[in-house]
Amino acid sequence: MNRYQSNQNKYSQKLALIHKKYTTISFLRLVSIFLFLAFGYVYLQQNSLLYGVLAVVFFAVFIVLMRLHAALLHKKILTETLIEINQNEREYLEKNRLSFANGASFNDFQHPYAYDLDIFGEHSLFQNLNRTATYIGKKTLANQLLSLLPNQQIIENQEAIKELSQKLDWRQEFLAYAKMSKDTQLSYQGLLTWSKFPSTALPKWTHVASYLLPALFLGVLVAYIFTGNMGLLSYLGSIFALNLVILGLFLKRIQIEIANAESMDKVIEHYGLLLHKIEKETFVSQKLIDLQQQLVFETTPASSHLQKLSGLFANMDTIGNLVAASLFNGTFLFNLHVLKKLIAWKKAHATVLETWLAIIGEFEMLNSLANFAYNNPEFVYPELNSDYKINFKELSHPLLNSEKRVGNTVHFHPQRFIILTGSNMSGKSTFLRSLGVNMVLSGMGSVVCAKEAQLHPMPILVSMRLSDSLSDSESYFFAEIKRLKQIMDALDQKPAFVLLDEILRGTNSDDKRNGTIEVVKKILAKNAIGAIATHDIEVCLTTKDYPDILTNQCFEVTIVANELHFDYTLREGVCKNKSATFLMQKMGVI
Repeated sequence: MNRYQSNQNKYSQKLALIHKKYTTISFLRLVSIFLFLAFGYVYLQQNSLLYGVLAVVFFAVFIVLMRLHAALLHKKILTETLIEINQNEREYLEKNRLSFANGASFNDFQHPYAYDLDIFGEHSLFQNLNRTATYIGKKTLANQLLSLLPNQQIIENQEAIKELSQKLDWRQEFLAYAKMSKDTQLSYQGLLTWSKFPSTALPKWTHVASYLLPALFLGVLVAYIFTGNMGLLSYLGSIFALNLVILGLFLKRIQIEIANAESMDKVIEHYGLLLHKIEKETFVSQKLIDLQQQLVFETTPASSHLQKLSGLFANMDTIGNLVAASLFNGTFLFNLHVLKKLIAWKKAHATVLETWLAIIGEFEMLNSLANFAYNNPEFVYPELNSDYKINFKELSHPLLNSEKRVGNTVHFHPQRFIILTGSNMSGKSTFLRSLGVNMVLSGMGSVVCAKEAQLHPMPILVSMRLSDSLSDSESYFFAEIKRLKQIMDALDQKPAFVLLDEILRGTNSDDKRNGTIEVVKKILAKNAIGAIATHDIEVCLTTKDYPDILTNQCFEVTIVANELHFDYTLREGVCKNKSATFLMQKMGVI
């Protein structure tokens, strides 16, 4: 937290200096344009060469100041964004505010664990991890949270995340550029749609006309200036009109090429800046090096190619201004030249553009996980194995307050499945979610909330939170049966890590007990690893039939000074204490 406060102070001081320079240059710019107009007026009145030269000089000064002003504006916005980033991190660690996108649009209620483990939505895992600002970054992070990487890729991600976690300033600048891009799903998909839309080459005669007619116009104009022959003006007008007619033939084609491309030049420009940040950084982990090496195309950095594309889209914007379009195209067929270059750029780069954008998304995802590791130095990177051994020491939920969360040590071998008992509010569901969330994190290369972790990364299957689906005319009970069927079908394909919380709640107690026991037996037969929480003590008797596979563990509650006390500590055996009757008596229910 001290580092974030220090950075915020540093950038605030930098911003104050930028503001001073910005104000000074704004004033000098105003003075220079005033002096240009003044000397220009005097020159026209007196026809003095000195005043003409001074007018030109101050106009040049104005142009230089304009460029400096634009550069300072960029620095100003960048510094303001960096201040915001550090303020957000400080407030996040102080638990004052969670100001990051929650990824609710990525939620998939049919996914094996997304809804049950609160992967998306308010106060979700996504929202706590998310340090992305582009659409492709959010999408990459969301997709990674919903999938399991092979062991080798997990190890590569771990190494990349370790390296990036130490590059705080670089990560924050990368995020700042991403935020400045104002990227949206619409702009991202618009660019990809443009790149994949087939564009045929222009007719060969246009290549000749696009150079011949502007050259002819320029030649006639020069001849008129030197000769003053008024007859040449009619030729100029005819060439001007012919150029506009030629442009009109391709106007629809131009409009198709730039459809949905509003502000595309700015978005592409910032994509280029993000790629440039990657290109010029030095990395040591293999994954980051491999990603970086993909950003060279025909010996030229990808950022340069995108800067060129940004310029082409910016130039094409002139077609929307009637006066500018008429002037530029009537004289030089400007937009026809831009159209040719756009088509040529697409032909040369369309196949790699999506890869470049995917690399931006990959870096944003890795940066998010690196930020998570940096903010939680007590978390660990799991040691991976291929022996179906899963162990956690002092496991807890990573989103709980670090001062209040209680860690528990749990082993899934030699017994590989836990029957978990405990009264309401004792911590069963939180423990199951802790297992699930940390397995999700481990499957993407992230640190996990534990002091030690050894595990075999596995698919995760969960039935913890379901709801009636009125739109599908589906009861809670039927929705749960469908989820259990989904779990069984998945277990037919490969072993998985299974978490079940109070299943079959929608039926009578005998049916629920018998059904739960049969479900446990069947998932054991399918080599599942995991845990099931239940209130039914008779389900725990199943461990007698499977002593080498099943184990009973519990969370207890005690009554201290006429108050319920939960220590949230995992214990061996079956829960003995009950809290429901005591709590109802205490609150006057019974």
